[in-house]
Amino acid sequence: MAIPKTLKEKANKAMGISAEDARITKTYLFVAFMALLIGGLLGLLQGLNRAGLLELPSWLNYYQVLTAHGLLLVVVLTAFFTIGYFYAALSHTLGGLLPIVRKMAWIGFGLKIVGFVFAVIPILMGNASVMYTFYPPMAASPWFYIGLALIVVGVWICAFGAFIQVANWRKNNKGKHVPILSFFATGVFILLFFGSLPVAIEVIVMIIPWSFGWVKTINVMVARTLFWAFGHTLVNIWYLTAVSAWYVIVPKIIGGKRWSDLLTRIVIIALVIMNITGGFHHQIIDPGISASVKFMHVFMSLAIGFPSLMTAWAMFAVFERTARKNGGKGIVGWYKKMPWGDVRFLAPFIAMLAFIPAGAGGIVQSTNQLNQVVHNTMWIVGHFHLTLGMSVVMTFFGISYWLVPYVSKRVLTPAINKLGVIQTLIWTVGMIIMSGSMHTVGLLGSPRRTSYTTYGDNATALGWDPYLLMLAVGGTLLIIGVLLQVYAVINMMFFAPKGETEFPIAEEEEGASKTPYWTERWGLWIVIMLIFVGMAYVIPLTEFIVNAPPGSPPFKTW
Repeated sequence: MAIPKTLKEKANKAMGISAEDARITKTYLFVAFMALLIGGLLGLLQGLNRAGLLELPSWLNYYQVLTAHGLLLVVVLTAFFTIGYFYAALSHTLGGLLPIVRKMAWIGFGLKIVGFVFAVIPILMGNASVMYTFYPPMAASPWFYIGLALIVVGVWICAFGAFIQVANWRKNNKGKHVPILSFFATGVFILLFFGSLPVAIEVIVMIIPWSFGWVKTINVMVARTLFWAFGHTLVNIWYLTAVSAWYVIVPKIIGGKRWSDLLTRIVIIALVIMNITGGFHHQIIDPGISASVKFMHVFMSLAIGFPSLMTAWAMFAVFERTARKNGGKGIVGWYKKMPWGDVRFLAPFIAMLAFIPAGAGGIVQSTNQLNQVVHNTMWIVGHFHLTLGMSVVMTFFGISYWLVPYVSKRVLTPAINKLGVIQTLIWTVGMIIMSGSMHTVGLLGSPRRTSYTTYGDNATALGWDPYLLMLAVGGTLLIIGVLLQVYAVINMMFFAPKGETEFPIAEEEEGASKTPYWTERWGLWIVIMLIFVGMAYVIPLTEFIVNAPPGSPPFKTW
C-alpha cells in the first residue's frame, strides 16, 4: 500500500539529511558562491575596462582578468554547485550517501581545490592569459594545464561516486525506478564524465607535453576539436542541471504536481544521447572541416531543441493547471495566481523565460551564414551571458534559497526572501542591459576578447562606445546582485534561525501513465550516445591526424 503523501513528507522532514552529507553539500556550495563573488568582481573590472572607463594596473591586465573570470564562473561555480546540489539530491532520495561515496566526494573536492590553485597562480603571475578556452597555439604555463587536469579528475571521482550510489540503490530496489532527481543526477554525471574525456585527452596527451617543450608542435585542429567536444557538452550539463529544478522542484514550490514522469525521463535521455555530438557548430568557420560534417553537428545541436520544447510545454502546462486550481481564470489571467513574491519560484521562472531568446541566439550561431556575421564578436559573449548568466545561474540562485537552509538546518526568513526578490530583479535588469548591449554591439562588429581600444579613433570603433557604456552599467548592476546573493547565502548558511526546511520534490500528477522500465537502461543509452559520437568525430579526427598540418609551436601573445 502506498504511504500517504503527508506521512511520507513528515518522515522525510523528521529524518532530514545526515550531518556528514550536509557538510559535503554546504562546503561545495560555499566554494561555488565564493567563486561567484570573486569572479563577479573580476567581471566588473573587465566590463569597466572594456567600456574605456577604467585602466587596469600593469600587474593585472585585461586578459588575466578575463581568464580568471572565465575559470571561476564557467568551471568553479558551475562544477561545485552542480555536484553539491546533486549530492544532496542523491542523499535525500536514495536514503543517505554511502561512506565510500562521501569519501569520494571529499577526495574529488580536494583534487579540484588543488587543481584550481595550480591553475590560478600562473594566471596571477601573468603566465596563463589564454582565456578559459585555452586554444593552441597560445600556450600557458604547464602548471595551468596540470591544474585543469586535476579539476577534471576531481569531477570524475565525484561522478563515479554518484554512479556507485545509484547502482547500490538499484541493487537493493530491483524493478523500481530510480527517483527522478537521482535520474537527473545520473544523466548529468554521465555527461560530465564522457564529455570531459576529450578535453582530458587534449590537455594531458597533447597540451602538457607541448607546453613543457617535450614536443615542438601541436596539431591545432585536433586540439580545438577535442576542446569543443567538451565545451559544447558543458553548456548543456548546466542546462540539464537547471532543467532538473524546473521539472521537479518548481512545481512543488507553487503547490502543483510534476508533469509526466515518462516525458521527463525521455527528455533526460535525449539530452544525454545528443549532447556531445554537436561540438563542430562552434567551429563553423574553422578550415579543414567538411561542410557535411559541420552540417551533421549543426543538426544534432538543433535537435536538442526538441526536448527543450517538450520542457517548455510541460512547465507552462504545470503553471496553468496549478494556477487554475488556485482560482485563476481567463486565457492568460491565471498568471496572477502564481507566487511572484516567492524567490524560489521567481528566479527560476525568469531563468526559463530567458532561455527563449538564449535558445534563439543559439540557432543563429548554428547557421552558417549568420555565424559568419557574429562569430568572434561581442554577440557571442552576450549569448553566453544570457544562457549561463540568466537561464542557469538564476536557477542556481532560486535553488539556493531552499537548498542552503535545508543542509544548514535553518529556515528562509521573510526578510531574506524579500532580499532575494530584489536581488532577482536587479540581476534581471542588469543582465538584460549588459547582454542586450553585447548582442547589439556585436552586430556592429565589436570583437570579443579584446581590451578597450578606439583603433586609432576609427569612426566605426567610436560608434561602439555608447553600447560599451551600457555594458558597464549592466555589469555594475550585476555586481550589486552578486553581493546581495552572496550575503543571502552566507546568512542562510550561518545566521538564519534554526529550523527544518523541506527538500521540495513534486509528486507526479494523478492518473499519469506508468513509466516503462526501459527508461532505466542506461547501458543502452550510453552505447547509443557513443555510436553518435563515433559517427560525428571518428572520420574528421582521423582526417586531422592522418593528413595533419605541420603543427604549431607554442606562442605567448601577451
